[in-house]
Amino acid sequence: MRVLVTGGAGFIGSHLVERLLKEGHEVICIDNFDDFYDPRLKRSNLQASLRREQFRLCEGDFRDAELLDQLFRDTQPELVVHLGARAGVRPSIEDPLLYYDINVNGSLSLLQAMRSHGVERALIASSSSVYGNNEKVPFAETDPVDHPISPYAATKKAVELLSHTWHHLWGLKIAQLRFFTVYGPRQRPEMAIHKFTRLIDQDLPIPFYGDGSSRRDYTYIDDIIDGIICVMQKDFSFDIVNLGESETNSLATLVDLIGQALGKKPELEMLPLQPGDVTTTFADISHARQQYGYNPTTPLADGIRKFTAWYLENTN
Repeated sequence: MRVLVTGGAGFIGSHLVERLLKEGHEVICIDNFDDFYDPRLKRSNLQASLRREQFRLCEGDFRDAELLDQLFRDTQPELVVHLGARAGVRPSIEDPLLYYDINVNGSLSLLQAMRSHGVERALIASSSSVYGNNEKVPFAETDPVDHPISPYAATKKAVELLSHTWHHLWGLKIAQLRFFTVYGPRQRPEMAIHKFTRLIDQDLPIPFYGDGSSRRDYTYIDDIIDGIICVMQKDFSFDIVNLGESETNSLATLVDLIGQALGKKPELEMLPLQPGDVTTTFADISHARQQYGYNPTTPLADGIRKFTAWYLENTN
């Protein structure tokens, strides 16, 4: 199968590209290598894939309708996996216009290209942030998500709505994948687990927001990639699918686990909770299990050990 992956040089995207190539698919990656974090890290993510004949890299912006038109015409993908986006809750509060332009307008350009070139199937990355501060846990796909609390979350909800519209009007088959706090090797350097690991390793204080009781459903990268492949291999019309680990851990537990893995005692810089941050994320993955055979297997303690081993191997 020929698969177009947007954001394929990023954290999740580069892992997916490698998995798809390993399974014998042809992969087209589009990425603009923006400077949200060091583009050299993204280029290093693709080093192994660039040596594969079945891989093609297009350096460009998926907001560019003419570029997409040419790319779809040249490569004729059979499936789109749309992972490209401007990520991050807190930065979206500082620059909501940019987040809207990339995440919403960019996704709209992609949907239009699919329609124009007869590409029927897509998996699109959404986020657990769309649930906001829902009091009901765990979060199920049928829960209302009408109250996002950050511009980033609002853009992800908007793309879900646009996708359903294109499904209704033109028959596109789309699965929206709501990821829950993905971590692992190649994680973006500003994300909490990577940032905390770096600071603890350097004997520097880590920013610790709130009293440590906030909880997240931390999902290891291998489990997320398995989930994407599971959905890709099944039939769907329009669907929304939670992909998480289906367990929660507190911020305090997370920091303790990183400290244990590094053999160091974390120093905390106590700070107030930040605007836009939710207090809890917790995935109900019963739909993903039953419909697609998704089965995450990496407890947080195991995943942190794997991540810190990768970090130490790649930084020291």
